[in-house]
Amino acid sequence: MAKPARGLRLSVTIPAAIAKRIRAMAKMHKTSVNRILVDLLEAGLQFKDAEKERFLAMANQLAESSNPAERQRLQKELARITFGE
Repeated sequence: MAKPARGLRLSVTIPAAIAKRIRAMAKMHKTSVNRILVDLLEAGLQFKDAEKERFLAMANQLAESSNPAERQRLQKELARITFGE
């Protein structure tokens, strides 16, 4: 039988302003600060994965496109995603 995955205990320092917001969220949702942090981390990781998939889909579109205007639009969007505005 496979062992269940164990959590990893980490220690991090969170800026006071962010900690205040996290505590307020925990209180509002009637849950622990730890639960809020885990939920926020999961959401952030999901966002990053979705952003990567979007980037790869756009890169595929760019490679397949023969329309110069579309290629230029995709290049600009990929540059914005990669380097910011």
